[in-house]
Amino acid sequence: MSIRLFLAFILSLAIFSPLLADTIPEGKTLVYQVEMRRDVGPALWRQTQRSFAEARELGADYILIHMNTYGGMVQTADSIRSKILNTPVPVIVFVDNNAISAGALIAIAAQEIYMRQGASMGAATVVDATGTPVPDKFQSFMRAAMRTTAESHGRDTVIIGNDTIVTWHRDPRIAEAMVDPAIYIPGIIDTGKVLTLTAQEAVSVGYSEGIAANIAEVLEKAGITDYHVVQYEPTTLDLIIGFLINPVFQGLLIMIIIGGLYFELQTPGVGFPIGAALLAAILYFAPLYLEGIAQNWEIVLFVLGIILLAVEIFVIPGFGVAGIAGIGLMVTGLTLAMIDNIVWEFEGVGAVIFIRSLFLVVVSAFIALVGSIALSRKLLDTHMFSHLVLSSAQTREQGYIGVNSLYRDLVGMTGTAATSLRPSGRVEIDFEQYDAKSLVGFIEKGEKVKVVKFETGQLYVKKESTN
Repeated sequence: MSIRLFLAFILSLAIFSPLLADTIPEGKTLVYQVEMRRDVGPALWRQTQRSFAEARELGADYILIHMNTYGGMVQTADSIRSKILNTPVPVIVFVDNNAISAGALIAIAAQEIYMRQGASMGAATVVDATGTPVPDKFQSFMRAAMRTTAESHGRDTVIIGNDTIVTWHRDPRIAEAMVDPAIYIPGIIDTGKVLTLTAQEAVSVGYSEGIAANIAEVLEKAGITDYHVVQYEPTTLDLIIGFLINPVFQGLLIMIIIGGLYFELQTPGVGFPIGAALLAAILYFAPLYLEGIAQNWEIVLFVLGIILLAVEIFVIPGFGVAGIAGIGLMVTGLTLAMIDNIVWEFEGVGAVIFIRSLFLVVVSAFIALVGSIALSRKLLDTHMFSHLVLSSAQTREQGYIGVNSLYRDLVGMTGTAATSLRPSGRVEIDFEQYDAKSLVGFIEKGEKVKVVKFETGQLYVKKESTN
């Protein structure tokens, strides 16, 4: 808790948002208005939590959601739906043009729905980033969510003679038809099509209480008179955190983290790349941690991954288990940190959330690596950054000789041990002395030796008598 408070303090240092408390006239019905005219994502979920909490604190009689959205993230919509269903304050939704996809799920959760003439609601099939419907096991979750949300509004059971007639306040089959094109409902939707209701159609099938041109008309049709409206106003901190946890900006931060680590490993000691990576990591994890999405152990996984990767590069030669494990832990930490209450199963919404988050991390990391490699080559060719690499050439004409080729030419030649080799020492070949290492046992000074191989910059010899 102390870490979360500290991070909140750091983020709040530059924030000044004076809140002018509304004066609520006594005896009036308090209507708390929330705007949902944006994509359904983490920022909207944060706004929903804050606004619903404030509505309860003010003692609101109604919460009015002013909606216009083409949808967004399924997991966020499911969270908002659950919030609406579980709040003790009656919720009214005014669909001002669109409640599509994830927006339809949110709207159906409200006690009352009003729509502007020309508005539409439905088309809730789960799709991937390209707009292609995902496999049926993922659609199954959305069908169940739409169906159970409609069922939550109850039904009437009427017994006439020997017949029992069940009338749902909102027919679950209609909600399910907004997801599943295989559902057929006579007079409403044929097979092969996903249901989207117009304002008039929604009224006729019981999915809208009426058509209204504006919020004042919505309240009038809902029978709310002598009211006072308080509108939720996001604070500067809300806007900043909402911006930071936007998936697009998260992807950019991941690129900076990976790119900064790459440049620092390529040119150790420069400082700027690791500083940029550190700042990006703070901006990535801090808002998620403050929102309770990222947990301590997920951040520890990421840090441990960096440590293992550094050990692999600077301590252990080659690239093996530590390096692979480090990359795996970094990817895991970045992925799980952006998932709220991850469900450890790979069916339904749990798999959708995990796969989308993993896709964002992997694609961002790949773009960062490819971009860093290309950028590093261009930067090191410029005058500003040319001092980071050795650019001078050592030519044969200047008297430089490649050590490797000279030592390789000595393989097979014989000479004398200029010093004792226990096992390292010096040998003399053709009146020149060279550092060498005994391949078998010790060699005393003055003994005849033969050069048997040259590997990794080291000359190896053995006693000539051991042939």
